[in-house]
Formats: sequence, C-alpha cells, structure tokens
Amino acid sequence: MSTIPARLARSTRTSLDNAERRRRVLSLYRDWYRSAPEIVAIYSLPVSPAYVRHAIRQRFEKNRYVTDPKAIDVLVLKDRQDYQETMNCWKQIDHVMGILLEPQQRPPRTFLQKFYEGRDEEAIVPAASGV
Repeated sequence: MSTIPARLARSTRTSLDNAERRRRVLSLYRDWYRSAPEIVAIYSLPVSPAYVRHAIRQRFEKNRYVTDPKAIDVLVLKDRQDYQETMNCWKQIDHVMGILLEPQQRPPRTFLQKFYEGRDEEAIVPAASGV
C-alpha cells in the first residue's frame, strides 16, 4: 500500500457527548486492531499480528477508567496521530517495537534508586497524630 498522508488524516475536534466519545474511541480501536497484520508486514516485525493486537488492547485497557471528557479527547487525538504515523511509515522499527508494543509501566525501584532520584514517597505520607 502506498503512503498517502491524507489517507488517514482526521480533523481535530472535541466530542459533544459521551456517546460520540465512545464511538470515536471504538472506531480508533477498530482501526488499530484491523491494521495489525499490515503493521507487521510494513515493518517486518518479528512478532505475530496476534501479539500486536494484544499490545494494542493493553494500551487501550490502561486508559479504560479515564472519565474526564477533555482527557479522553486528548488521548484519542494523540492515539489517532500515533496511528497515522505508524501506518504512514513515519516511524522506525525501534519505535514500533519499543514504544508501541512494549508495556509502558515503570519497573519497581529499590530504595537506592529512589534515593538517587531524590524521592522518598514514604516521607510524604503524614505520620499518625494523636495523643
């Protein structure tokens, strides 16, 4: 398939109500899901389309409980942009494998790693007051 940037272009807009917002999210999910075999073929990925679909599902599930309408519109906008960049071959294989397909969770840190970062989450928790 030839790369035509306008082929996937969508105008930026905000959703009027929850029904339209849901429709836009599901449409974006379907686009990603249906293009998994094409992504594997375009980038010659060493994974199966099923793995790409699983990674896409995880990315959408991560934001499942976001309820702020403006935040949802921004997430849809950014993910639509990411989809367009991926399908137009504007990414490198490393971007697709590292950013798109790998889980984006921060690994657990040890005390020394937190110390080197200058953070101590336990110090923020207020001590029990009373007597």
